[in-house]
Amino acid sequence: MMDVIQIQKILPHRYPFLLVDRVTDLTPNESLIGFKNVTIGEQIFEGHFPGHPIYPGVMILEGMAQAGGILAFQSMDMTEEQAANKVVYFMSIDGAKFRAPVRPGDRLEYRMKVIKNKGAIWVLEGKAYVDDVLVSEAELKAMIVDK
Repeated sequence: MMDVIQIQKILPHRYPFLLVDRVTDLTPNESLIGFKNVTIGEQIFEGHFPGHPIYPGVMILEGMAQAGGILAFQSMDMTEEQAANKVVYFMSIDGAKFRAPVRPGDRLEYRMKVIKNKGAIWVLEGKAYVDDVLVSEAELKAMIVDK
């Protein structure tokens, strides 16, 4: 279990681009479950779309990427100081699908699984759910590099 304060010690992202509010389950080298509360107060809804707010698919993918970054960092033997000098670069996002719209008031749950890890390279399966309904999925490939 990690709260947003602990997450900020791992990820360099900050408001308005920190897209993981909490991690509820984490098994190093295997899986992570985390979530983001989507609220009408988010800047993105000013333009996407006025009168019909839909959380953008690219933001869902970015949230998956951030959740995957937490999983990768927590799976590697690194101190907080070492992690602070690293950043996750995404190399590819394959098979991205958007199955249902995400709206203000939804709790977006990210379920990440490690498909493969070789050194600094991670391949992850990402799925996003709202109320146990699959809303998005993708395979993400990332590399952890020095800042």
